[in-house]
Formats: sequence, C-alpha cells, structure tokens
Amino acid sequence: MEGSMEKRHKVIGIKQTIRFEWMQKTANLLLTGLDAKTIRQELHEFLAERKGSGAEGERSNQTRTFVVNNLIKTWVAPDSELLPFRDASLAFLRENPDMELAIHWGMISAAYPFWFNVARQIGRLLALQEQVTQAQIIHRLKEQYGDRQTVSRYTQFVIRSIVAWGALKDSEANGCYEKATPVEIAEPNLAILMFESALLATPEAKGALGLLLNNPALFPFRLPVISGDLISQRSDRVEVVRYGLDDELLKLKA
Repeated sequence: MEGSMEKRHKVIGIKQTIRFEWMQKTANLLLTGLDAKTIRQELHEFLAERKGSGAEGERSNQTRTFVVNNLIKTWVAPDSELLPFRDASLAFLRENPDMELAIHWGMISAAYPFWFNVARQIGRLLALQEQVTQAQIIHRLKEQYGDRQTVSRYTQFVIRSIVAWGALKDSEANGCYEKATPVEIAEPNLAILMFESALLATPEAKGALGLLLNNPALFPFRLPVISGDLISQRSDRVEVVRYGLDDELLKLKA
C-alpha cells in the first residue's frame, strides 16, 4: 500500500481537460453494474466525437485514451486503498444524484492529488484576492512539483476542467479567473466524505478538523460545521484524535 500511495501523491497524471459530464457518464456506467472492460469500450465510443472544450469533433486516439484512463482510474479501477472510499461515494451518489459535483470532486481529488493541489492553490489565492491568474497558479505549483514543462501544461488542463465543471469562472481578462457561487453542503455524511477525500489527497493522511473545514482545495463548497463526535459515529474509515483543549485531528484508519 505504501508504494501505491506514494506514487499517487507524486504523479501528475491529468493530461487532458476532464469535463464534468464525462465523470457523470463514468459513474452512471458503474452504477448500472457494467464491468471495467465494457465501461472502457463505452467511454471510448462516447468520447470519440467529444473534445475537452465541449465542442464536438474528431479527437485523436491518444488524447481520448488519456481521458478514458483518467476516468477509469478515478471511478472504475482506482488504487486499492481508495476502493472503500469509492464504494461509499458511489453509494452516496446513487441516493443523492443532486450532490454529484461534490462527490466527483472528492473522487478525482483522492485519485489524483494533483487536482487537489491545483485546487488548493486556486483556493488560497482566491482567499486573498478577487481574481487569480493562470500564471500565479502555475508559479505556486512549480514550487511544489518542480519547474517542469509538464507542470505548466497539466496545471492548465486541471484549471480548464475546474472551469468546465462550473467551480471557477473565466473573468473578462484572458487567463484570469474568479470565484463561482459556492455550493452549499448541508448533508453531514457528504461533508465527512469530503474530509476523507482531503485526507486521501494528503501524503500525511491526517489533518486538523478546523483546517479541513476551511481547506482551500474545497473552495467551490461551503461545508457545515460538524463535530468530531459525529464524524466518529458516522465514519468507520476516519479516526478522530483529540489534542489540546478543544482541537481534533482527523486521520485515516490504517
């Protein structure tokens, strides 16, 4: 497990824009009970004429394969340590299809922590200023991942994806973005899944509850204030550890 976990946190992995409706399609295919091989074929057919920009048109086998691999790795065949979280997310999605944005966000953040880290830098910048630029976001990611050409390119794919999901808005200036209206999360079980996703996206797999509530990577959402006790009662995968007078630390159970 250590090996796959470390690899998941280091890999960048998202090599194309991933549109929200493609995530929905993948989860829906999974909910119908199809096997991974069939889902892969269905996605290849579905994406044959669909581009990341939202336009219709031929796309190369290579770019389509990149996207299909991302979708499969997120929902259909994630790393083994993500399977219990995936199953819980899928079950929640089945019961609450209207909360899909948060569920897909949590799932892709866990499968590709790079997504989570791009979102975190966007959220940090938006906490300080009304608008953020692509250059500012890329600059911060290069500090984390190193100054590689691929960091710049793949960061742009994640930003374009987040805009396509409606979680960030293009501003009037090119390469400049502003906040969309946050999605209100009222359901505690969904908030707990969001916390678990953040823990899975973090190499240490732990974090203070207060900081998780305000995690900049969850900037498109407004999370409810919930107690460590409630989390302990409702999740069998997240452990709550008290420290200090009133601080609580969440960590993934081994």
